[in-house]
Amino acid sequence: MSSHGDSKEVDPKPDVENREFCLDNERIPEALRNLGQDELRELERNLVRKMDLVILPCLSLLYILNYIDRQNLSAAKLRGVMEDLDMTTQEFATAISILFVGYLPFQIPSNLLITKIKRPGLYICTAAVIWGAISAATGAVKTYHQLLAIRAILGMVEAVFFPGAIYLLSAWYTKTELGKRLAGLYIAQQVGNAFGGLFAAAIFQLDGVHGIAGWRWLFIIEGSMTIGTGAICALIIPEYPHNARMLTPIQRQLAVWRIESEAGAAEGHEDEGTLRGFVQALSDPKLYMLIFCNMMSQGQGSVVNFFPSIVKSLNYSSTITLLLTAPPYVLAGFVYYGISFYSDRKQTVYPIIMACIATATAMYIIPLSVTHNVGARYFAMMMLPFSSVGPQILLFKTINLHLARPTAKRAAASALVNALGGTSNIWASYLYYDSPRYYAAFGMMLGCAFLFASTITFYRWYVRRENQRLDSQDPLEKAKALKGGVTQEMVDLGWRYDMF
Repeated sequence: MSSHGDSKEVDPKPDVENREFCLDNERIPEALRNLGQDELRELERNLVRKMDLVILPCLSLLYILNYIDRQNLSAAKLRGVMEDLDMTTQEFATAISILFVGYLPFQIPSNLLITKIKRPGLYICTAAVIWGAISAATGAVKTYHQLLAIRAILGMVEAVFFPGAIYLLSAWYTKTELGKRLAGLYIAQQVGNAFGGLFAAAIFQLDGVHGIAGWRWLFIIEGSMTIGTGAICALIIPEYPHNARMLTPIQRQLAVWRIESEAGAAEGHEDEGTLRGFVQALSDPKLYMLIFCNMMSQGQGSVVNFFPSIVKSLNYSSTITLLLTAPPYVLAGFVYYGISFYSDRKQTVYPIIMACIATATAMYIIPLSVTHNVGARYFAMMMLPFSSVGPQILLFKTINLHLARPTAKRAAASALVNALGGTSNIWASYLYYDSPRYYAAFGMMLGCAFLFASTITFYRWYVRRENQRLDSQDPLEKAKALKGGVTQEMVDLGWRYDMF
């Protein structure tokens, strides 16, 4: 573990190839004690490769479909859903935002529950099958109020996925591996956004087939895809490292030891009560700073909920508009991988977050000041998804590293940050009007960017001060650090707040 005050040295390649295992650690399993460094590295390479080939594809596919099912109403707006259900602009904004009314509060109990479930992977996949069925049923709604009801229920069920997926990934991957895997989820999100527009453009060609409107086909087909994918993934995705059937016995021991030696306990092995973990999360001052940071970041990221409408302001046809929404998301996928690779390699997040905020700020100004230059406006649209949403990858990486133990606390913190931070999506939905400049929306995002930058800078100062306390030989200073959310076991392992 690294320790740092005002500065730190970073291993330029914190990966499996040059990882040194502490073989005199009393926690090391008996089966691994007689293996050399090269043998352990080879065993770990095979383990991580197997994890990447099974866990990531399943979660990524489900996240693609999660986002498609959540965002397809925005695409349906371009093909008559407002006219067919007799909705006003404000009512459409309510239909968008009401999903988050169900989605946000249900994340907290879901993530508290998942820490007590022996098969979290099956839990996530079952939720996917259910939300797919609800999404498909949206194609049958006849009135605006029916749409509101089904969107609220959809949000409740989809609440299982994102914080649950982050929890499951952090049960398997170490801190030097987690960033790129979280980026994998966000890349999947962008694939969902990009191909969601392309799929929608194709599915809308079924308009009128069997007397069914094109936007109804959109919900029916995409919801059915989710049902099938969720059922297949339920048969494949593993659970915790200690009970994963896809691993050999020695791989299971290594997988458990990797997490245990880094954070003090392995997933599924702690006895900490769910309610106690929730209370511990609420007593940690870092949680409130991270909630506010995510609230501001989600306010910026609300742009993706209305992205087809923003691109429509370029005055192209509905089909061309949907096609134009794809390239910004493809670019965002590449950028997400790049920033996560750099973050894992250099063990840092703060400068990357600040770079994204600075880029986003410039991009918000362009549509506010330029109306007729299509090239400039589309350039800003190309940059908006990655610069507005990218910091969220690094925020969730920070949560899982800085509020790591006990696991019930981490699960509660992850859900609280996503749920309370995500409330921005509710009120921000009512600001996307007055096309093409969207003064209220882009003005709001500028304010969020400033507050986000200020808060994450204060957070950086705070965790650096906590590291100084942990490095101190003064027992009183260490006691203050323990009150700040660190366990004694973490202190004994030499744990420090990395990344800032």
